[in-house]
Amino acid sequence: MDLKIREINNNVFYIGSKDANRKLFDQLVPLPQGTTYNSYLIKGSEKTAIVDTDYPKKLDEYKARLQENNITKVDYIISNHAEQDHSGGIPMLLEMFPEAKVVTNAKVKENVMNMLHVDEDKFIVINDGDELSLGDKTVQFIIAPFVHWPDTMFSYIKEDKMLFTCDFLGSHYTKHELFADYSEDLVEAAKRYYAEIIMPFRNFAKKYTDKVKGMEVDYVLPSHGPVYDKPQWILDLYADWTSDRVENKVVIPYVSMYESTTMLVERLTKKLEAAGIDVKVFDLVHCDEGALSMELVDCATVVLGSSMVLAGPHPAAVTAAYLVNALRPKLRYYSIIGSFGWGGNLTGVIENMFTIIKPEKLDYVVVKGQPRTEDFEKIDVLAEQIIEKHKAL
Repeated sequence: MDLKIREINNNVFYIGSKDANRKLFDQLVPLPQGTTYNSYLIKGSEKTAIVDTDYPKKLDEYKARLQENNITKVDYIISNHAEQDHSGGIPMLLEMFPEAKVVTNAKVKENVMNMLHVDEDKFIVINDGDELSLGDKTVQFIIAPFVHWPDTMFSYIKEDKMLFTCDFLGSHYTKHELFADYSEDLVEAAKRYYAEIIMPFRNFAKKYTDKVKGMEVDYVLPSHGPVYDKPQWILDLYADWTSDRVENKVVIPYVSMYESTTMLVERLTKKLEAAGIDVKVFDLVHCDEGALSMELVDCATVVLGSSMVLAGPHPAAVTAAYLVNALRPKLRYYSIIGSFGWGGNLTGVIENMFTIIKPEKLDYVVVKGQPRTEDFEKIDVLAEQIIEKHKAL
């Protein structure tokens, strides 16, 4: 049990925890490195505030950490977002510090009251631009909805130029002590996190990336992953990921029951790679959905491959199509390829999954049984379509 607290700068401390062994987030997102639950302590000359709390399953450790470091007075608990990996410690903190008030916006207040049954009289409700004085430190609040919930806000210490961004700009990363290591591993973790959590709200993320870039910020302090003492690094990554730029990349998630679809995928991959296109292939039976999500961030084309099950596409292919639509990547084109045995509608169900995004539809290639020469020729035509489309990127 790690009971240390770490000073970031000028009486602002990290009091959160690492959970390096956690394997799954929200019963959905794989965690190759686990994650952190970042909570921060601000000691002003007159008042003390905690920004976000800890995960409910880590609260015994969280309480012990506060006690071990003689944190005996907290005036404010600033809640930037109501999900329990950030707000879960609020009831415990209110028991430890009964005079404390929860400072947040109206949407977070409503959610915390519903999720954690905190009494209404424990809240101070703020609006965009409002400020809270801690004496020699002033915390300003920035309402930032949909990065990634409608209740999200940022908190900014004006004197120290420190911005607490909650899930925005975060990562599920544990290879650090406190500050970012700015490694390729961190780039991958941050991109994976962006893909899984933030990408469905890309336009909002672009707006707030631009906003933060226009502020004086020396430190970015997210709710997961390391603290950025060089914030331009993560902001530049977000500027690219949220832009309209796509790469010369094709992502092929597929499932094949008797290898017929595999043969089509292999033929298409060979043709595209020969033309210099980066191809990422994912066997949906065995793939890490987080890795697939990450490759969707900047790909230009998705080709979904499927076998037929009970006159429709394999459920794994339907799930993949649902995921692509829900994550809303900026892809330009898509196609469907696959094989069936006796009949049915392989393409219709998948095509109907695209209710949010509307990429341009390219030729479909669906074959009966094992592909023949003429079927591979259709794959070659599809490959040429993709190659020509990518020339214009």
